[in-house]
Amino acid sequence: MIKTDILIIGAGPTGLFTVFEAGLLKLKCHLIDALPQPGGQCSEIYPKKPIYDIPAYPEILAGDLVDKLMEQIKPFEPGFTLGERAETLEKQEDGSFIVTTNKGTEHHASVVVIAGGLGSFEPRKPLISNIGNFEDKGVSYIIKNPEVFRNKKVVIAGGGDSALDWAIFLTDVASEVALVHRRNEFRGALDSVEKARELAKLGKIQLYTEAEVSEIHGKEEVQAVVIKYNDKQRDKSYVETDFFIPLFGLSPKLGPIGDWGLEIEKNAIKVNNARDYQTNIPGVFAIGDVNTYEGKLKLILSGFHEAAVMCQFAYQIINPNKRYVMKYTTVGGVQGFDGTKKEAKKEVVQSIV
Repeated sequence: MIKTDILIIGAGPTGLFTVFEAGLLKLKCHLIDALPQPGGQCSEIYPKKPIYDIPAYPEILAGDLVDKLMEQIKPFEPGFTLGERAETLEKQEDGSFIVTTNKGTEHHASVVVIAGGLGSFEPRKPLISNIGNFEDKGVSYIIKNPEVFRNKKVVIAGGGDSALDWAIFLTDVASEVALVHRRNEFRGALDSVEKARELAKLGKIQLYTEAEVSEIHGKEEVQAVVIKYNDKQRDKSYVETDFFIPLFGLSPKLGPIGDWGLEIEKNAIKVNNARDYQTNIPGVFAIGDVNTYEGKLKLILSGFHEAAVMCQFAYQIINPNKRYVMKYTTVGGVQGFDGTKKEAKKEVVQSIV
């Protein structure tokens, strides 16, 4: 059995930053994630997608953000159970918890923190009868490694940011890029829409609007798609392609966590945001996109704030007879479990004190 102070379910950015905040309090963390690597959606779904609202980074790729967070928490030596899903939660007589994964790995912790983003995801698939036959044979619902499409023909379907951003990005990778959307107006950021239309004028994106992919053709792999138009008087288009990528978003599901007796509202976990982000089960917290409360903002930045506040209260549960006095890292530096310490600069200390 794996024992730790804080067990974090979800190794996305919020879960990873929790390790840092807990480490400052000398609390040991272990993380569980169903994905085979840390980073959550940032690693699995859009590692090459730029993020613009992380403080001090005008722009940072999602995958690079994960790398920076992993570097930041390295001194606190977190443990990881990856490729396994948290299945059951059992509260013990002393108030601690045992969480068991779908593979039978048991974890014992004083505090459980659910930082599972929006939960597990299933892609929203277009209603094409034979699409399942081509999954992983030219049909993909997410883009992990753009180099797979180097010098290939690609058809992307969708009208949101992901479809627009990837269509724009792949013009420098793929030999041909087509973008199909059922409406003439797009839902994505205005600058992305303008850029995609400009690339279409230059012939770098073949744009099909008021249309949708209705058929997939190929023997063992995708060889072509058929595009039908809202205007039924227009003939269908037969487009040869190596890949068809429908980017209609992902449907979030809480999975087994939804059966733990937590108070759920609209597929999110209700928490006490006025105090500590604790759920209706004492000792179980929920932070990041997985939680909900009045005024909630689903931003990575919000998850970081919630992690910092939550750790202060987790400390009190784990150490009920101790009083922790918060010290700014600019004053005390960062002391890792491995003995390393980043000292605060003297001139900074003087300016604060």
